[in-house]
Amino acid sequence: MELHKTDPEFAERLEHFAFDEVINEENQQLEPFTLYMAILATLIGCGGVDAYKEMIPQALENGITPIVAKEIVYQATDYLGYGRMLPFLNVTNEILTENGIDLPLDGQATTTLDDRLEKGIEAQAEIFGEHMKEAWKAGHINRWLAANCFGDYYTRKGLDLSERELITFCFLMAQGGCEPQLIAHAEGNMNMGNDKGFLIRVVSQCLPYIGYPRSLNAVTCINKAVEQ
Repeated sequence: MELHKTDPEFAERLEHFAFDEVINEENQQLEPFTLYMAILATLIGCGGVDAYKEMIPQALENGITPIVAKEIVYQATDYLGYGRMLPFLNVTNEILTENGIDLPLDGQATTTLDDRLEKGIEAQAEIFGEHMKEAWKAGHINRWLAANCFGDYYTRKGLDLSERELITFCFLMAQGGCEPQLIAHAEGNMNMGNDKGFLIRVVSQCLPYIGYPRSLNAVTCINKAVEQ
């Protein structure tokens, strides 16, 4: 870490907190694959391109495959938009190429332009309940949400629905200002088996990358989802 040379006191405390205290906190630990999946999604969500570039080689050494890395970045398009996602896709391609990975990777799509709406509605209903089968009819943005967000991305291979809900939670938590959506996706996570304790562990492990205000807001949203 270059900061050891330029900012040694800061680097000492950062490393102790993020890479010792936090990851070793009793009852707040995650398996390496889940940990790095959450951290990558969180860094994308907060716009931390430089930190993402530092972290992705470690992620690739701890169970994150090239396909998983790409799927995390692709799905960020729905929650951050192309404008904020693109730098992370460029960095990911750069790191994969440096590691001798041939691009493009194998395709992961399971829908076509003809059935993406239908399959997206199915994914929404599986996560949030049967009432979602009618939600797409509320307007064109709701239709886009079903066809594009869920039909184009959630249906892809590489990550299952519980993992996709987890990274969505991280995108929303990290960018802030999305509390209504964060509450909804905290509930979606719980429906997929990612319970309150698990989500609190995710917040805890991602706190060094997004700070206390957004982390505390995320805990509040988790509690509100439980209440609902």
